[in-house]
Amino acid sequence: MQTRKKYIFLTFLASWLLLFFFGGDQLRRFAFFSGRKAEARRNWPHWTDRSLLKSFAVPEELQSDGDPSLPSPRERRAARLSVYKNSRCRMETCFDFSRCEKNGFKVFTYPRERDQPLSESYSKILSSIERSRYYTPNPEEACLFILSIDTLDRDHLSGQYVRNVDEKIRGFPLWNGGRNHLIFNLYSGTWPNYTEDLGFDIGQAILAKASFYTENFRPGFDISIPLFSKDHPQRGGERGWLSQDSIPPKKKYLLVFKGKRYLTGIGSGTRNALHHIHNGKDIVSLTTCKHGKDWEKHKDTRCDKDNVDYEK
Repeated sequence: MQTRKKYIFLTFLASWLLLFFFGGDQLRRFAFFSGRKAEARRNWPHWTDRSLLKSFAVPEELQSDGDPSLPSPRERRAARLSVYKNSRCRMETCFDFSRCEKNGFKVFTYPRERDQPLSESYSKILSSIERSRYYTPNPEEACLFILSIDTLDRDHLSGQYVRNVDEKIRGFPLWNGGRNHLIFNLYSGTWPNYTEDLGFDIGQAILAKASFYTENFRPGFDISIPLFSKDHPQRGGERGWLSQDSIPPKKKYLLVFKGKRYLTGIGSGTRNALHHIHNGKDIVSLTTCKHGKDWEKHKDTRCDKDNVDYEK
């Protein structure tokens, strides 16, 4: 037994000596670089710790919804981010303040094209701007630019969806990659996914949008706006309640919401949770369950009463 161990040891030693003499350069180079890497790793800043780095894909991104015809969560996220190529835009990096220095805050709206469809809601937005004291018909004086292309509804299935927006805006001499432009959007994507794919690259433009994804919202640059219906009045009614030194302002209502209460899917959890703050006095939440063709399959015990209150 001792003799066998001795032969095994001598064989291993001979193999190692042969490898060292005939492949010594490679071994020494490997030892040298291994030492350098170990030294560098000790000197790396703490923020390169692997435990602090995000993995290439989270488990949710690798799972599908069970329906091969629908995009996976990873594909949906890629679609959302593809529109926001300038995701690091801030006012100091993507806005030219020099345009505002000479003439102050002046807004120019692009001329309407005869064959370009325009929704009632977007027409109200443009008209409101053009009637304001900030409007200028001269683009040379403008600090901010508003497209005449209706971008409010970016649902591919909508009859108000404007096609080939990318091609059109690239042909505008004032576009300048979107710098100093403001784009309005209320709806994006198509049910049931509602991705934030607007169908064109907004470039360095500011986005005023309803229902932002937090990961796409650029703080201090983009503007989160409420979703409003087409019959929303262009002008206000009675004067507001805000008076001098009235902070907080005197209001009859603190919060009001009227809309669909999605029973399943995106938004359902949020709207169900918000129901519990309704008190019928200064906080009013009116929702209807009537959404989609099969809403009755998912109706809950609150639906009948909610639908009646909504219709009042």
